[in-house]
Parts: sequence; structure tokens; C-alpha cells
Amino acid sequence: MKVLLVNGSPHERGCTYTALAEVAKALEEEQIETEIFWVGSRPITGCMGCMACRLKGGCIHEDKVNEAIAKLEGIDGIIVGSPVHYAAGSGQITSFLDRLFYSSGTKLAYKPGAAVVSCRRGGASATFDQLNKYFTINNMPVVGSQYWNQVHGSTPQDVLKDGEGLQTMRVLGRNMAWLLKSLEAGRMAGVKIPASEERIHTNFIR
Repeated sequence: MKVLLVNGSPHERGCTYTALAEVAKALEEEQIETEIFWVGSRPITGCMGCMACRLKGGCIHEDKVNEAIAKLEGIDGIIVGSPVHYAAGSGQITSFLDRLFYSSGTKLAYKPGAAVVSCRRGGASATFDQLNKYFTINNMPVVGSQYWNQVHGSTPQDVLKDGEGLQTMRVLGRNMAWLLKSLEAGRMAGVKIPASEERIHTNFIR
């Protein structure tokens, strides 16, 4: 089993990476393979809603999003990490997730997801809510911890001093491993994913 951990910070080895690395360590102790995927520091184009991905099988913009899409069928769970920028996820991770889920969300359905946020002081819970909405609109079980999945600090060294935050990351990793193993046991026992219905689309005027 494998979990993809997405680092949505423009800093490859910053605070968000430090939090994700703690989660990855706990997962690996549970014999779950991990990969930390950095979205990079270059701008990521936002989704245009052109729907060309429905024909192409990926996004028309060739960047980190398509690199991640190529990994989705080979993973069993995903953890998305972001710094807090104005009480929201980074611009990179927001554009990245919009396009990833719009073009390839079906490849993540029924796979566990979790969000991790890193902040200096405030805005963590708002960012946490934002990131979790990608999972809850896509038939994905959401993995929690003993507290909201957040760490605090201005530098990686600060994060390493956040004892409660790091413990929350370790518990998250173990919880993700437990759920993955439980889902695998269910599959082995013949439990199938829920039956789907034909999608109903409405709006507020009809």
C-alpha cells in the first residue's frame, strides 16, 4: 500500500514538508510506502473549466498536475499539505487541487484523504476546512487525528519544537495506516464499494 503526500508549499523543505515528513515516518513504521510530491515554486495555472480533460484523460496544461495524475492509480491514499496564506491554502495548492480533482477525481474516489496545514499563528482551521472539502465532495473517507492536523512555526526548526503538532502528525499517520489496512481487509472479505447512482445536477432556479 502507498500514500502520496502532496507538499503544496513553494518551499520544498520548509514547515509543510517538516509536518508531512513526520506523517510519512509514522506511515512507514506501519509498513505503508510513502512519496512526498512537491508541487514546486513555479505558478500553477488555475482550472478554466474547459472540460478538455474529459477527452484527454488529463489536464491540457502540462505541469505538475499531470505528473500527479499519473501517480493516482498507484496509490491507496493521499495527504495534502499546505502553508496558510491569508487564512487559506497556498495559491499553488488551490490551483493544483482544482485541476487534479476536476480532471481525475474519479481516480481518488473511495481512497482515504487527509489535510495537513502549517501556519505561523492563525488561519489554520479555515485552511484545514478548505482542503478537506476536496475529499468530501469526492466520495473519500477523511482521516483525522487527535487534534486538527496542524503545526505551528515560522521555520522548520520552530515546527520541530511544536511537540503537540508533531504528535498530531504521527497519530494521523497511524490512523491513515489503520484505515488503509481496514479497507484492504474489507476488500479481501468481499466488501464492495457502494453502488453508484446516476448523477442529478440541479441549481437554485430550476
